[in-house]
Amino acid sequence: MNQRSARCARALVRLFLAMTLLFTGMTAAAADYKAPRLKGTKQPDLNGIWQAMNEANWDVERHMARAGVQTREGPAGPVPAVSVLRMGAAASVPPGNGVIVGGGKIPYTEAALKKKQENQADWANRDPEVKCFLPGVPRATYMPQPFQIFHNSNSVFIAYQYAGAVRDILLTDPGEAPVDSWMGQSFGKWEGNTLVVEVTGQLADTWFDRSGNHHSEQLKVTERYTPMSPNHLWYEAKIEDPATFTEPWTIAMPLYRRMEPDAQLMDFKCVEFVEELMYGEFRRNPLPR
Repeated sequence: MNQRSARCARALVRLFLAMTLLFTGMTAAAADYKAPRLKGTKQPDLNGIWQAMNEANWDVERHMARAGVQTREGPAGPVPAVSVLRMGAAASVPPGNGVIVGGGKIPYTEAALKKKQENQADWANRDPEVKCFLPGVPRATYMPQPFQIFHNSNSVFIAYQYAGAVRDILLTDPGEAPVDSWMGQSFGKWEGNTLVVEVTGQLADTWFDRSGNHHSEQLKVTERYTPMSPNHLWYEAKIEDPATFTEPWTIAMPLYRRMEPDAQLMDFKCVEFVEELMYGEFRRNPLPR
């Protein structure tokens, strides 16, 4: 190993240790914090508008900046693919530390990794976000738009600004989901300060991010929402899917309360914004594409 490779290896080890300490510290802070109780109950009050502040929607794995969300080989390295070329820096990928606990890679099977790479190479046609399909779980949590938690002593409901997505968290075990859907079926329970939500019955069409990370219809997501301060939640999601991954893996991140005096969810029902993309060619007199 040459000196440069050795320096890179040491830097990666330091980064891995730093991320491990960060996640451990955040988890400890959440465990120590005593959240205000929902009036008349022993449950923590999670009501509010929340938002993630990270690059997970670009790529849940740790990654360097890239020339484009979809690239092709150029004369001196990757360059933006034709589908995103005119978007310039707006379609370039910002760097991110990743949100996978432990800082590793997604443990794909060999076939699933190949599919991820195919997805990445054809992002513009395959990413469901491009066509405004519902994001699924956990992606809905870290889309770059806020969401709102509403709950009382016997019900929990989450509304997302992106695409008007919603989730009704059932607090009585409903059994197996009768049909798969974009946002799946959510069954929640309280474990002390933490709301634990098991999500099943999701369509295989949703992705985890804009980097082609995917799953099958066997996906099971176990979320944990834990207050860690008056204005922060600690979010974890355990991912299980034996058809796609060789072992379970977990993502984690803080969620931040939106503090503006007039904070509210706005309308972003983007279906109408992609009608031209999806159906414009079928006009009697199509516009130039």
